[in-house]
Amino acid sequence: MGPSDAEQLLRDLFIQGLGGDAQAYHAFLTALGTHLRAYLRRRLFGWPDEVEDLLQECLIAVHNQRHTYQPEQPLTAWVHAIARYKMIDLLRAKAGREALHDPLDDELDVFTDSATEASDAQRDLDGLLDTLPDRQRLPIVHVKLEGLSIVEAAQRTGMSESAIKVGIHRGLKALALKIRSRE
Repeated sequence: MGPSDAEQLLRDLFIQGLGGDAQAYHAFLTALGTHLRAYLRRRLFGWPDEVEDLLQECLIAVHNQRHTYQPEQPLTAWVHAIARYKMIDLLRAKAGREALHDPLDDELDVFTDSATEASDAQRDLDGLLDTLPDRQRLPIVHVKLEGLSIVEAAQRTGMSESAIKVGIHRGLKALALKIRSRE
């Protein structure tokens, strides 16, 4: 199968999936996973352990951004752009800088259902939060744990709304890295 055949197959499956065909969408994700794995391996040959993690991030980003695809454009160009942004984020993180272009979202699974596990999780969360500087810890506590709005958290802390958003983003990223390093 040549590059144009692969492009057409991926595009057809993707369009069918967008139209509601779950089997086509599953086939698209499977085929795209194979395609992206090769794409990422060629570019991250020095970091083979990172390829699978980055592949999952790319597939999630493609899924989350599927509404932005313009059917008149080549699908693989759109997918490769997403993958490049994810690689840049990885390289920034590897270089010790935090990437600011990831969506602000809650990806920490720190709460559980049972009361015992919940108290253990709360103790673990408190310990993790204590490792963060105030400019990251306070926005997370006020917005994510206490449920305040960005505006309310900014007023309570004396920080700007932008600083609250950045603090949450950077803090969640730092927490995720700490959790991953413990696993």
